[in-house]
Amino acid sequence: MFSRYLRVAPPCDPRDFKFKSHQRICRRHILTAATIAQPRRDLKAFFSPRSVALVGASEKSAWSHGVAAKFRAYGYAGKVFAVNRGGVDAHGFPGFKSCKDIPEPVDFAYLFVPAEATLEALTDAADAGIKHVNILTSGFAETGESGALLQQQLLDLANARGITLQGPNSLGFANIAARLVATSIPTRLPLIDGTIGLVSQSGAVVAEISKVMHQQGVGLSLVAATGNEAQIALTDVMDYLVDDPGTRVITVFSESIRDPQAFRDVALRALAARKPIVILKVGKSEISAQVAQAHTGSLVGDDRVFDAVCTQYGIVRVDSIEELVATSDLLSRVPPLKKSGVGVVSISGGGCGMFADRAAECGVSITPFSDATRAALKQVLPDFASDLNPLDITGAVFRAPQLWETTLPVVARDENVGLVVVLNQLPGTPDELRGLRENVLAMGRGLALCETPGVVVSMTAQPMTETLREVATEAGLSGVCAGIPLTVRAIAGHVQWSECLARFEAGERRARPASETQAATGQRPRSEREVLEFLRDQRVPVIPAHVARSAQEAVSFARSAGGKVAMKVLSADIAHKTEVGGVKLGVIGDDAVAQAYTDIDTAVRKNCPNAKIDGVIVSPMRSGGIELFVGTARDPHWGPVIAVGLGGVWVEVLADTAVRALPVTPGDVKDMLGSLRAAKILQGFRGTPAADLDTLAQTIARIGDAALALGPQLASLEINPLLVSGDKVEALDGLCVWEDASQ
Repeated sequence: MFSRYLRVAPPCDPRDFKFKSHQRICRRHILTAATIAQPRRDLKAFFSPRSVALVGASEKSAWSHGVAAKFRAYGYAGKVFAVNRGGVDAHGFPGFKSCKDIPEPVDFAYLFVPAEATLEALTDAADAGIKHVNILTSGFAETGESGALLQQQLLDLANARGITLQGPNSLGFANIAARLVATSIPTRLPLIDGTIGLVSQSGAVVAEISKVMHQQGVGLSLVAATGNEAQIALTDVMDYLVDDPGTRVITVFSESIRDPQAFRDVALRALAARKPIVILKVGKSEISAQVAQAHTGSLVGDDRVFDAVCTQYGIVRVDSIEELVATSDLLSRVPPLKKSGVGVVSISGGGCGMFADRAAECGVSITPFSDATRAALKQVLPDFASDLNPLDITGAVFRAPQLWETTLPVVARDENVGLVVVLNQLPGTPDELRGLRENVLAMGRGLALCETPGVVVSMTAQPMTETLREVATEAGLSGVCAGIPLTVRAIAGHVQWSECLARFEAGERRARPASETQAATGQRPRSEREVLEFLRDQRVPVIPAHVARSAQEAVSFARSAGGKVAMKVLSADIAHKTEVGGVKLGVIGDDAVAQAYTDIDTAVRKNCPNAKIDGVIVSPMRSGGIELFVGTARDPHWGPVIAVGLGGVWVEVLADTAVRALPVTPGDVKDMLGSLRAAKILQGFRGTPAADLDTLAQTIARIGDAALALGPQLASLEINPLLVSGDKVEALDGLCVWEDASQ
């Protein structure tokens, strides 16, 4: 029936990328993004079919052999049928000329036919009542416009016939618990049944991740490669894993996040389900060319926004496949940490030093032991042993392995320790096992006595050999962390997730926000005074001010303010007033005020002859305190974002800003402020009072809410400076830029 079923096009090569606007973007995702809706999909039946049709199955095809062999190797209990143009048996499975010829219902079809035959094959599957299809074949949106058109036809057909479609250009999936490996992904036999769900937009990368997981003895619940994502997208599979009872950790490799809101939605659901998301995302780039040319926009790059989203939603972002595996493994075995401190115990002083160095680099807290802990350690350790954290338990454990059982519970009870790390040499071969077996078993017994979670870490990133696996199982260890650098980064990720989860469960992380259109007030403040008055209405404290339209009015207002005043031109047509002579600071006395008014009016009319001048703002001159910059911008992909840093000229000189996606909570803002290099200034510096962080965070969060309330036409909102002095916070200046300058 299908004249060319035996010629199979290979999947998309990972090198198939184009560069656009300083950003590395996979073309297959760009071309299809506009055609795909993103409702929540129920994928339970898709990943658990009771029968499968291999469409294009042939004894002559290497692809066919690779796919079919896995059904037998993993002991799939359902029925498998071969579909090919001759209707002949293949790989021991009964053959048919079409899916419609199969005499019983089929749940799932795996298509590996040439691109030009896929539409006919999909139609046949639909006519046979098959509701779940994976298309391995490439040659679609990743190749250009003609391929995109063919992909759209596949999508239209799938939507019209109620088919759930993965691909095209998808290597498929493996449901390890169901013993169903419907994929051409090269796998090590056997895949280990575990609790990590792995989803990737790249088939080649998911194969490498699976290989490293196998080497390290890490188990999987599901592996899925989404390919071109004509219908099933990365976030759909993530959403499925949130609900999957066999999955504890969601592990992701991503080339692009095509639906930011769906991504944030699934992240919130994962937090609610206490399931960590660990992601390796490529495409780090410089500032996006599409960001509006506002002051804030020049400081916000899209990869920084993605980092910000990860921080806000408890997503652990990593930088390598090895780190992805190590972090996912740790999170799958260790419950949420109640405290961020780490207690390290090792037989090696050098190992303690290496761990401490890496911990300092990654922000992992190795807190000093309490006096009570140190006193208890002195009771059980040899006289020559130290009682500091990290703790060198010394080589005495080789003579007395029971030291692990007396020492580890003491460390675990320390008031600052949330995780116990046992750092040691571990046996990889039978010869090594003879000298280390008793120590490993004693470590296991010691950790079993601890109420605080604990992990065993090898000095180096050695693979999980059969010898190590057997002794770890005998010792009751759920696994072993491979090497100091990877383990420390994994712990840092775990602490990040645990702290975000704690805030979420305390009610701090707000639910999915209403759209900006729903929230919009309809107001369009343009001048500085209009912006500050709008902020005041949004419960943001602003400096008191008067608008003078004559030198006499300016003098009168200055008298009422008392002391020195600041004077600035009021004009919606002038964004940066200092450059045109529109600002006078520290003005005092009637004559000086009157002269300042005249000077501002003259300079501005000369430098900006077309600007509409509405007067001169007269406000009290503030001194002391700390000037901050707070601004919002619109990222072309993630939407509204907020940036915070030192204000005045320092925002550009130091380039020290923190970024988050809107909306933000006061807790988010405290994290932002704490991440700044200038954070210590806020704690009080050379006579400057320490900032009240609660008041400051609440104010900045309200500025973010105010920006959302102005709606999607707002390009940027800038407060520079926001003055902070103790518990007093005031916006001294405000600027709005609109997408349509005529508004």
